[in-house]
Amino acid sequence: MALDMEQLKPDESGARSAESLINQDFVRDPHPTYAWMREEGPVKLRQQSGSVLWMLTRYEDARAALAEPKLHKDPRGFPNPAGGTGMGPEEPGMELLSRHMLNSDPPDHTRLRKLTTKAFTARPTEMFRPRIEELAAGLLDGFEAGAKIDIVDDYAMPLSTRVICELIGIPAADGEIFRDWYTTMTGIHAPEQVAEARQSLISYLGALIADKRSHPADDLISNLLQARDADDLLSETEVMSMVFLLLGAGHETAISFMGTAMLSLLSEPDQLAALQNDLSLLPGAVEELLRFESPINVATFRYAVEPVEIGGVTIPAGDSVFVSIGALNRDPSRFAEPDRLEITRPATGHLAFGHGLHHCLGAPLARVEGAVAIGQLITRFPKLSLAVGRDELRWRFSLMLRCLESLPVVL
Repeated sequence: MALDMEQLKPDESGARSAESLINQDFVRDPHPTYAWMREEGPVKLRQQSGSVLWMLTRYEDARAALAEPKLHKDPRGFPNPAGGTGMGPEEPGMELLSRHMLNSDPPDHTRLRKLTTKAFTARPTEMFRPRIEELAAGLLDGFEAGAKIDIVDDYAMPLSTRVICELIGIPAADGEIFRDWYTTMTGIHAPEQVAEARQSLISYLGALIADKRSHPADDLISNLLQARDADDLLSETEVMSMVFLLLGAGHETAISFMGTAMLSLLSEPDQLAALQNDLSLLPGAVEELLRFESPINVATFRYAVEPVEIGGVTIPAGDSVFVSIGALNRDPSRFAEPDRLEITRPATGHLAFGHGLHHCLGAPLARVEGAVAIGQLITRFPKLSLAVGRDELRWRFSLMLRCLESLPVVL
């Protein structure tokens, strides 16, 4: 993809148009744009609304930003250009779904992280591996060699839905409708559809949490309700918000990773063959696949609460800061030949799960789920291949996720 350098000329403040960079070409393949950004250093972008954001794409700059205490995440403290703080009025009901640790800063984050960690580690991830293997095998039993399937819709999505529902404590029969509500809320839909889905989700979660409080089980909701630090407990709103967060962080990203990982392997037949010939390479291959095409393209929202110097520039208080995981994991100053997939590469140091206070709690589960899903698929159907040309694939229009809409293959 050739960048239109005429459109990328900075204005008098040094900002470039965000829309000229973040477009359909960028969604299809962001890496040429990221290569240019890494040469430029922190890039100042201006959105059509007039707001300013800084995109960080270099490994050292991004790693520093992810651990920088002057960059906050709680949207209630964001300086509002119209006066005051906060990002405007919340949608009705969102206060019940947004009070989680990803939207918080110390000391609130410290408290929420401590309590959630107690709940999340109550059932070690490795104990869940046999169930993930069983779920993956059950889905693959329904496919036949030579058949055409969509890895995203027919495999990654149902597997991830069943895993996260069982982990959280949502009955399997409710998994699909639960996911429909979530995707309606987070996609591009009419406001009334979003509001209806949100209220349905809130009502469902409220009833489910009440039931778990009365009848606890071996699941995450029960563990969240029972997590205690001295006399401190999670509130009802905090439990509901955490469940909502885990649906996105533990579900959408898993679907994204399974799709991009398989596309990467299918695009490099020698790497796929090497992995099929030696499955002991699978743990390292998962790390390299996470680095090569990170499921999180751009980390979630941050803003400067006071001026902060990163990468040789001073970011003013009030400006937004976006950290590109997809770009920093291909920084040639950190990874040799970063645009080459090499499953035996020592890929330690990638930041696909973030860094610092907000490092992903679910990273161990994500690694196990990815390894099981990929390992079983390439073992059961060793001759699988793309059913369409790579240029025919459709990508979700999202700045945060690097996610295929579909991945048709022949088994």
